[in-house]
Amino acid sequence: MAEENIINGIKKALEDSPDRNFNESLELAVNLRDIDLSNPDNRINEEIVLPNGRGKTIKVGVFGSGEMALNARDSADTVIEPEEIDELSDDKRRARKLAEEHEFFLAEPPLMPVIGRELGAILGPKGKMPNPVTPNMDIKDTINSLKNTVHVRSRDRMTFHAPIGTEKMSIEELADNASTIIRRITMNLERREMNIKSVYIKTTMGPAVRIM
Repeated sequence: MAEENIINGIKKALEDSPDRNFNESLELAVNLRDIDLSNPDNRINEEIVLPNGRGKTIKVGVFGSGEMALNARDSADTVIEPEEIDELSDDKRRARKLAEEHEFFLAEPPLMPVIGRELGAILGPKGKMPNPVTPNMDIKDTINSLKNTVHVRSRDRMTFHAPIGTEKMSIEELADNASTIIRRITMNLERREMNIKSVYIKTTMGPAVRIM
């Protein structure tokens, strides 16, 4: 896709959006075609690091203990130690709030089965099951990377959305982020661009602008 189309689309989306008293997000709306999404292997399910970040604060939670929990405290927004998992399982309201407030979770591998059993029904449908932290990963670097990451999921729907940033970011930064997402999505489609019917850009409250 031509970079000029993306830039012009972002400009128009911003121009057409009514003034709001908050920092509006911008997102892509991608429409697929000629692909069987009833087959999970064909679905889009990608974590994509945006070169210019999200333009807003993204919260990351960590399930961990001991040294890992200690190392995570400076970077993670919330650290959940093993004994708290049972407490969250018993307090569904608190568990749902935790899931809503955090975009991503990380966890020590030994805790993954417990998290799946106790919190999977809450985290799973939201696509927020934790990523395991392997011994060679720097927990602080991983957390900081996730704060610039978007989780793009199509599930079984032919239309899905992906955030590219906020209106306070520059046009060039937003275009770069959008291009990164589109390239990554396209690479995962069997027929590449032929499986994309259309792509739109819109602000939170504004009309959609077609760019492809």
